[in-house]
Parts: sequence; C-alpha cells; structure tokens
Amino acid sequence: MKIKRVFWIVLDSFGIGELPDAADFGDEGSNTLASCAKSGKLNIPNMISLGLGNIDGVSCIEKAEKPKGAFCRHLEVSMGKDTTTGHWELAGVISKKAFPTYPDGFPQEVIDKFKEATGLDVLCNKPYSGTKLIMDYGKEHVETGKPIVYTSADSVFQVAAHEDVIPLEKLYEICEKSRAFLQGEHGVGRVIARPFAGEYPNFERTSGRHDFSLVPPKTALDVLMEKGLATIGVGKIYDIFAGKGVSETYRTGPNNIGMERSSELQEKDFTGLCFINLVDFDMVYGHRNDAEGYAKALNEFDEWLGGFMEKMNDDDLLMITADHGCDPGTPSTDHSREYIPLLVYGKAVKAGTNLGTRTTYADQSKTILDIFGITDSDTAGESFWNDIEA
Repeated sequence: MKIKRVFWIVLDSFGIGELPDAADFGDEGSNTLASCAKSGKLNIPNMISLGLGNIDGVSCIEKAEKPKGAFCRHLEVSMGKDTTTGHWELAGVISKKAFPTYPDGFPQEVIDKFKEATGLDVLCNKPYSGTKLIMDYGKEHVETGKPIVYTSADSVFQVAAHEDVIPLEKLYEICEKSRAFLQGEHGVGRVIARPFAGEYPNFERTSGRHDFSLVPPKTALDVLMEKGLATIGVGKIYDIFAGKGVSETYRTGPNNIGMERSSELQEKDFTGLCFINLVDFDMVYGHRNDAEGYAKALNEFDEWLGGFMEKMNDDDLLMITADHGCDPGTPSTDHSREYIPLLVYGKAVKAGTNLGTRTTYADQSKTILDIFGITDSDTAGESFWNDIEA
C-alpha cells in the first residue's frame, strides 16, 4: 500500500532506559518510563496496545499479547543528549562532536561579544534552573533592566527577561544577535529566549519562549522538500531546524495545543510528513523532577492518541518516538542518556513486528524517505520499511 501521509510524533524526553554509555554522561540508572511507572499514576493503554511494553529492555509496564504496531528501541550515536542533537539524528544527521557546554558559565570573551552586540550588561552567567533563576535574579533584572544570561547542562545560551522590561520582540532581537556571534568554537546548539511576567516574588515563565538553533547540515527534511513533499512542523520543529527543510509551521506551546493542532492537520489533505514535538514532558515535568506530572501528561497524550488512531486513513502512517531522556526520578534535573522508543502504526504496518535495537535514531528518517520512494539520499541511517510493511 502506498503511504500518503506520515505523522511523526516526538514525545520530548521520553526515554526508556539507560544507554550502554550512560555512565560517561553521568546518567547511570536513568529510566524515564520506569520513573513514571513507579509514580503509580501511569495509565497508557493505547501505547501499550501498540507494543511499548514489548520493546526490548522494557519491564516496568505490561506487554501486549498481540501488539497492534511495530516497535523497537534506538541507540543514540551522536555525542550529546539534548533536543538539537536528538532531533538532528532523527532526521539523518550524526553529530560526532558534542556541542559546547559551559558548566562554569560563559567565558568573558562570549559575554564581551554579547555586550558589544546588544549594548547591554548581564546578570547571572551560570548554569541555573530556569524556574529558580527568575526567583533569584528577577527582582534585580526588573530594577536594572539587565537581561539574565544563563545556561544548563545542555548546549544552550539562554536569555531571560520580564516582558514589561524587555518586550518579546526586543528579547528575540537580542537572541538573534547572540545567535549571530555564537558560531564555531562557541556554536551552542540553541540560543533560547526565556520571557517571564508577574510581580516579585510571583514571577512566572510565559509561553513566548523561542529557540534559535544552529542551521543544520542537509537533513531528510530537506530531501523530502526537494522532492515536492510537504514537511509540516508542529511545536518546536521549525526552531530546532532553524526553519531549514520545513515547508509549513505551527508553533503551539503546551502539549494540549500541539495535540489539538495535530488533530486539525489530520483533516488536512497533504502528501508528505507532519513532524510534531510535544515539549511539556521535558520542559514542565522532566526538568522539574515531577514523575507524577510526567505520568499524567503521558496519560493525556495516550487518551488523545486513541482518537487520533481511530481517525487515521488507510494510507496514513503514525510513528511515535522521543529525542533523549529526562528521568524525573533521579536527583539530576538535566537530560539523561537513554534509549528512545519507536512505535509504528497503520494499515500498511505488519503488526507485532519487533525490530529489536536499532543502532541510530537516523533509521527513522531513512525509513520515511524509503516510504516515499526516496532511496538515494546520503543522510545517515538504514531503512526498516521492508521489515514492517504488511
């Protein structure tokens, strides 16, 4: 059967167990799915029916007797565990060298370039929890007008500002200027605008976050677009790929809006790919070590998933995966180096196929290219379409 539309959904940070090299990243013992299961709140019958519990190495949830989907787990071969690295590898780009990180804050030369580019001094310049940051530095920022520059364990340059002090458009301009000089040696994966609002001590982040990524090398998205196929991005997809290879975009914010937009796009007539990122798992729950909240968010997705599956056309294909882990049950609030799952569903899929352990995330995009008859791409990965096509 010829596939017309592929819906590729990334549950941001939904890891399923430590990778063999997890200890090298300080993530030994991490298992995002297991922590959610241990919370006692996890109820995901639709993903279980597709074969989530049947994936190699998964023992914390029940197995489906007759899985409705094909399933596997993927190793990450890129040198990182962040959003950019994970999504780029999904799309066929292996990052052999890790993006730079700054456990002691940014060197003076970077701060000097920021001051030169923006005319502004900075506060903080340390790795920090974003929610704690605005409590500790928000008042001084409002009083001085200085933007708060900080980082994390990831390769990010983050700029936080109160929307009444530095309006959104001005904050985005500051981040664009920062992106321009953060190249080469200091080419962080993402520059992130982090707006907040409210009165001290009740500051809260707003939905105006915006990511400014490095421009990736050629990805499977570029290949699809060159062939005249749709490449629709939902959520952070446009930002992660710096717009490259994305024909149409819908920025969504919270998971419920992303799911709502995905349902609307299910009613749209297109040929190609709809690539969806649901970020709350990572941003709202994983980084805040909220296993119960993470589990409930998975439940909400799973409930929505049931309706989405029912409305799929015979020539639709659904792929559900992740980009890294962010175990809410460990002391760390950072991303974790974990296997990611893949669940594949549709009339054209051989139900119950266990693809085992795949050696790179990139096999997913290579398979998508194969589905659309593109077999000459030099992007990374190996297609498994012949193994699961009914």
